[in-house]
Amino acid sequence: MRILVLNHEFPPIGGGGGRAAESLCRHLAKRGHTIKVLTSHLNDLPREEQRDGYHIIRIPALRTQPFRASFLSMTAYVLAGLWAGLRLVRAFHPHVIHVHFAVPAGALAWMLSKLTRVPYVLTAHLGDVPGGVPEKTSDWFRWVFPITRWIWRDATARVAVSEYTRALAHKHYDEDILVIPNGLEVNAEKPDSIRVNSPPAIVFAGRFMEQKSPLLVMQTLRAIVDLPWKCVMIGDGPLMPDVKRSIAECGLSDRIVLTGWITPDEVMKHFDQSDILFMPSLSEGLPVVGVQALAKGLAIVASRVGGFVDLVDEDRNGYLIESGDKAGFRARLQELLKNPSRLLSLRQYSLEKAKSFEIASIAERYEKIFAGIPRRG
Repeated sequence: MRILVLNHEFPPIGGGGGRAAESLCRHLAKRGHTIKVLTSHLNDLPREEQRDGYHIIRIPALRTQPFRASFLSMTAYVLAGLWAGLRLVRAFHPHVIHVHFAVPAGALAWMLSKLTRVPYVLTAHLGDVPGGVPEKTSDWFRWVFPITRWIWRDATARVAVSEYTRALAHKHYDEDILVIPNGLEVNAEKPDSIRVNSPPAIVFAGRFMEQKSPLLVMQTLRAIVDLPWKCVMIGDGPLMPDVKRSIAECGLSDRIVLTGWITPDEVMKHFDQSDILFMPSLSEGLPVVGVQALAKGLAIVASRVGGFVDLVDEDRNGYLIESGDKAGFRARLQELLKNPSRLLSLRQYSLEKAKSFEIASIAERYEKIFAGIPRRG
């Protein structure tokens, strides 16, 4: 099949939604499908690129930061994408448009579909659902919510990446929604063997925004400074200055490393050297970093929110704590840091849990959806 993928964020731009789309594109291309991705340009990235058997086209979208999309840049992506998308549809003749995020790319998919009659399949990742990430999206959903009803209604099929995302979407949209989690090439990422590092290594990965609670990482680690551990915090964002200041104030500069915004391959290298993924998030869809952590055999200590419920089997590969419960996070980290054999057991179970997120099975589920759409020729 010929598949046109729309996503305003695609690696190295953006977070988990872009990485999930990248994994899916790579595997669908391996399975013989012809894929073209229309995404945002940033800085000196090439305007067009062949990667892993598929074609990436980047359009000017006023994007200024890899870790954050402003409302202006999302609007610019839709407007620029309409012109570029029409030309691409006429030249490429896609059988289907696969759009990630109802907002903003969903608006572009809806317009292209109306103008060209190419059907589209929508995948929602949480931040594009009203109430999913209120601190980030509540303001602009006041303006765009009426339009999103058309986007959800007119999709040929709708997918949510977690049960939580689907349940939240059903509060606003009376449509059938499937659940297909984000996937990863688990077998390719699986380590040859695992052991607990000395000292144990904790990793946080995500945008430095309120949604991810990076400051709570420092507050928690400060309370267990008497135990052996080291920590890497991967990512960047508007809270970076506050994170740096908090690290200095807590006296943790020699134990916490800030990497800034790095490539997905570099993220995985850090996961190879880690034992525990610590994510005290306020909200999540199906976090790609959580799937990556499973593939690398990391224990997970995370908030009981969104897709983490799908990733963590309590007391088997990790623990889920109520958001903001500093004492709860501290107690579970203490337990694992004091008991390396217990930590190793959780890590080993994560490797088993990862098998259900293998990208091959995820891609097959999307293939069945695409195959059920009548072809235009």
